[in-house]
Amino acid sequence: MKTLVLGLGNPILSDDAVGLHAARAAASVLQGRQDIEVGEDYHGGLRLMERMIGYERAIIIDAMRTGSPVGSLRRLGPDDMPTCHTASAHDVNLSTALEVGRRAGAQLPLPQDILLIGIEVVDVVTFGETLSNEVEAALPSAVEAILEALALAP
Repeated sequence: MKTLVLGLGNPILSDDAVGLHAARAAASVLQGRQDIEVGEDYHGGLRLMERMIGYERAIIIDAMRTGSPVGSLRRLGPDDMPTCHTASAHDVNLSTALEVGRRAGAQLPLPQDILLIGIEVVDVVTFGETLSNEVEAALPSAVEAILEALALAP
């Protein structure tokens, strides 16, 4: 099964980059796996949908702010995301983007199995390239959740 593990975030907005950090940490563990591609992206909506074309499964790691304890993880499907905001007023949320892609049919083979691992963060507005302590401490749990989703956990 061809799988995409994709970390999302803005690399210069402190905790918003947690998905990118988690993907980098997972990449070192998954190195050499031909069936798994680990990547980073900075977009949502239609661009994110386009990034998933050609994969049978996708695991997306991203920051979230829901009021849960900082550093906690949630596993969500595309329709369960707690927010519908995107970076552009001309874009759509992931659920809508996937629906558009699936209606395009065979030209856009999208994954049927999509998991979002959300990591609760505290600061997504401060410019900086480091994570808050609580969020950084959640990275090993995020990698473990990725490996569990891939059925590779020890």
